[in-house]
Amino acid sequence: MTLLQTAEQIQTMQIRGAGKIAREAVSALRDHAETLPHTGDAAAFIREMEHAAGILLGTRPTAVSLPNAIQMVMRDVRTARTEEAARRILREKADAFIWSSRTALDRIAAMGANHIPDGSVVMTHCNSKAALGCILEAKRQGKNIEVYATEVRPWNQGRLTIKTLNDNEIPTTYFVDSAVRSMMKEIDLVIVGADAITVNGAVVNKVGTSQIALCANEARKNVIVTAETYKFAPRTILGELIQIEERAQNEVLPDEIAATLPFVRVKNPVFDVTPADYIDMIITEAGALPPHLAYTIMREYLGWGLDELQNQFLGARTGTEFR
Repeated sequence: MTLLQTAEQIQTMQIRGAGKIAREAVSALRDHAETLPHTGDAAAFIREMEHAAGILLGTRPTAVSLPNAIQMVMRDVRTARTEEAARRILREKADAFIWSSRTALDRIAAMGANHIPDGSVVMTHCNSKAALGCILEAKRQGKNIEVYATEVRPWNQGRLTIKTLNDNEIPTTYFVDSAVRSMMKEIDLVIVGADAITVNGAVVNKVGTSQIALCANEARKNVIVTAETYKFAPRTILGELIQIEERAQNEVLPDEIAATLPFVRVKNPVFDVTPADYIDMIITEAGALPPHLAYTIMREYLGWGLDELQNQFLGARTGTEFR
């Protein structure tokens, strides 16, 4: 695919899931660079790649993995002195990111499976590769487990989840999102993914996650969040607010019906925010940690300290309140 085709598929959710979005975007950058003529002008090459990065960044404002991935690839490209060096750095960084992203899921799965006791009934939400990896690894370890999976309106991503579970012969109960509280008494723990994690340990994930965590907290059931480290949002250290994406109303209510209801408006948020107080553990490829240590990942693993962030991002406050 061309870069523009990739951007369109990310925008229209044909490419979905934070990890896949990040990998596809990085792949698109790498492949786009290969289509550019060799002119010997490093500045022109870097400008074109910055423009390409900007196109990809505009597709999904809440998927923190996308700007983090692009930043990790482009950071050293910007300081390259020759075009050939810029091309080489971009290619190496892109390949390294893709490899790291894919192996991260395996490491998360191994650690996550250790937190699923034999005989557990697990609830999951949406179609997180990281969360599913933990469940599948527990099954491979010979544990007798069962899963409760939500429908996930309006895109029904839960159907992808139950197909994967069924293919792996894991007994699964599929239910509508609004039945979460009723089903909570049937399960032992909750495992979900994340699209972004803020400095205070709050988790931005598919809408509905927060109500699941609230119900689990009330029912005294553990909530485990699984996420690659590139989903942590370093700019929240500076107080930058994560934008909560809203999609078209016709995904919820068809246009022909909405036209007959002039006094009705539709809200279609894609994500919600789960407070750190409702989360027991975040499992990353760097290890398992309590939510309040999110800043440690940003500083020690991703290399973003306050000084670096202030130098590069100060003043870029946009979005919707995440507290």
